[in-house]
Amino acid sequence: MTDAAPTHPLAGILGGKPPRRDTYEGWQYYCRSRRSFVPAPRLSLEQWQAMSDRDKALHNLHRTATHVNMPLQETPMAKRVASLVDRRIRGNAMRLTSATWPGVMVFGLGYQGKTETVCDIAAEFEVTFREAGDQINPHAMPGTRALHAPVVYVQTPVTATPKSTCQAILDFFGAHTKGLTLPQLVQQVAASLDDHGVRALILDDITRLRMHRADDQDVLDLIRAFMSMNVTLVLIGADIPGSGLLRKARWDSRARQWVFPPSASTRVHGLEVTQTERRFDLVELGTFEYTTPEGIEVFRDHLAGLEDGLRLFNAWPGMLTGGTMPEYLMRRTNGVIGLLARLIEDGAMEAIASEKEFLDEELLDTITISLDALGRDPGAGEIPIVPDLSSSQEKKPPTRRQKRPRNTVFDDAGPRAAAGGA
Repeated sequence: MTDAAPTHPLAGILGGKPPRRDTYEGWQYYCRSRRSFVPAPRLSLEQWQAMSDRDKALHNLHRTATHVNMPLQETPMAKRVASLVDRRIRGNAMRLTSATWPGVMVFGLGYQGKTETVCDIAAEFEVTFREAGDQINPHAMPGTRALHAPVVYVQTPVTATPKSTCQAILDFFGAHTKGLTLPQLVQQVAASLDDHGVRALILDDITRLRMHRADDQDVLDLIRAFMSMNVTLVLIGADIPGSGLLRKARWDSRARQWVFPPSASTRVHGLEVTQTERRFDLVELGTFEYTTPEGIEVFRDHLAGLEDGLRLFNAWPGMLTGGTMPEYLMRRTNGVIGLLARLIEDGAMEAIASEKEFLDEELLDTITISLDALGRDPGAGEIPIVPDLSSSQEKKPPTRRQKRPRNTVFDDAGPRAAAGGA
């Protein structure tokens, strides 16, 4: 019996599209695989040239996969958000009382990494929570096989109603929803959260709710009522303070939290079991800034991390952090982490295709940052403004070849010229 051939690191990527996180199977896949990608080995140009044509092509493909799957770097902004989300989810999961659990609202620009930051923390919690409980669902009914789902991730429907929101949550479990009335859906959601041992419910793109619509107001009331089910509610949105989601909320200066009144509209469905006010921590995942020494250092540290992850044969230490490159990258991206990642990813692909094998401003000037709007709502702030490339080029200091010749009209040519060159 011979040993099986080793699996190439690209097999998982080329073998098929991974499932979405808003299903039970997709979320479990994400928890297992989020840190399993193996980047391409670091090879010199000479080592690559010594390969066969097939191995060269495979290595180039592996390099591309490496550039578009850069690991999530810890920044001070993300660390602040992650610390609060982790503290809330883990702390609430250990509560032995039936009091309403406080939730978290995370906001920031689109493409700023809010979803990835929250999901990474929630996945880490799920892994350790399962291990601590020996993979057992403490709420499973005797004689049944209830899925254990400590964390549920759901995207808010683009046009949300209480009914469609309930269906989106139940779709995570693959539950049957056809023909159910709203009260039945609400009760099934409450039962599912309890039956599957859910500890954290993540609702992404929450700013798709428009508070001038009665349906959206009812959705927000419904969501807050879920907190009565001993679930940590984590809401993610682009501009929560400006969206109207905090309407009717008051700031509790002693608790340093936003406090909402009880949800009135859902009480008729039997879900509101307490008059306890709902409390939320509001935290922003901000952009990089380049106006203070501390901000500049943070940005350069992030660029150093990106540089370390690149697999370009002609790259050099300080390629992204030296000279005017940090200022250039800041102008091109406004410090938005997702725009920066897209620019570097596309630039690296062009560097490989052109055989230039390094990044500089000249090459990056050829890259237009184009964002995938599929499934995103521009009206909810999910797509940030991309800085105009022409304005970045205008501000760029001229190179030696671009400098204009010095004006010599008023120069003194000296005595020889005054004497006719004699």
